[in-house]
Amino acid sequence: MAVPDFQSLMLPLLKFSADGEEHTMQEARDRLAEIMGLSEEDLRERLPSGRQTTFANRVAWSKVYLAQAGVLESPKRGRFHISERGRKILAEAPEKIDIKYLERFKEFQEFRQASSTNRTEKVTHTTESEPSSTTPEETLEQAYQQLRDEVANELLHLIKGNTPEFFEKLVVHLIVAMGYGGSVKEAGKATRKTADEGIDGVIKEDRLGLDAIYLQAKRWEAVVGRPEIQKFVGALHGQRAKKGVFITTSRFSKEALDYVGQIDPKVVLIDGTDLVQLMIDHGVGVSSAAVYEVKKVDTDFFIED
Repeated sequence: MAVPDFQSLMLPLLKFSADGEEHTMQEARDRLAEIMGLSEEDLRERLPSGRQTTFANRVAWSKVYLAQAGVLESPKRGRFHISERGRKILAEAPEKIDIKYLERFKEFQEFRQASSTNRTEKVTHTTESEPSSTTPEETLEQAYQQLRDEVANELLHLIKGNTPEFFEKLVVHLIVAMGYGGSVKEAGKATRKTADEGIDGVIKEDRLGLDAIYLQAKRWEAVVGRPEIQKFVGALHGQRAKKGVFITTSRFSKEALDYVGQIDPKVVLIDGTDLVQLMIDHGVGVSSAAVYEVKKVDTDFFIED
């Protein structure tokens, strides 16, 4: 099954703590994963940033909300247990605990009000009557991903509308930004050395030139199929080359992708989608518009010696 949203984890987390013992978040995650019947694949799912698993993030925020409502208590760093209020809630046997349920408690109302002071409906994509099912990190990362996708689409549109010469320069700048080819001047010269036999250029894999990478760049709209890749591989064999990169603004057919997985030399295929993602990652053709630094509480700071 899919990883439940963080509100759906509130009641199971409270029931887990019903024994009155102190527990760690790792213990809670292990038990909830078992209760929910989550697979290893479910547990490996990560937030878009890749910094944390989705499940760990949602369990953590479920615990935060329950604690803000006075349902769970943290007697010491990294541990929690059920409160008297939590016991009373379980005695009522609710079918579900969510944000709407927790809003009956004054402490939670104050927490929600403080959290939303500087937020707008446009940012949260919710109303007070429809609380978000995503954690704050998920909401932030979803917004980031949406902005990134829009930038990627615009980049690809601009590349396709430009000249083949511009595409060549773009490839050079990207290769250098990724740490290959030495300088832009050196890589630019290298890509014009062997524009024949199915090879558009040769660049240094490292600054010392201990190995070389052969390039083929196609500013195409049509799908690049296996025959085009076979021609490139044939050219690589002719040069006794071990490594090649084929870059296109379009995409590769399944046959082409399957083919490169079975051959020697090593060939990397970069389609239009991968190309613009690499440009964003390495700062080619883009600039920073704003930087947001996310803070978290330093619990060690509040421990007295």
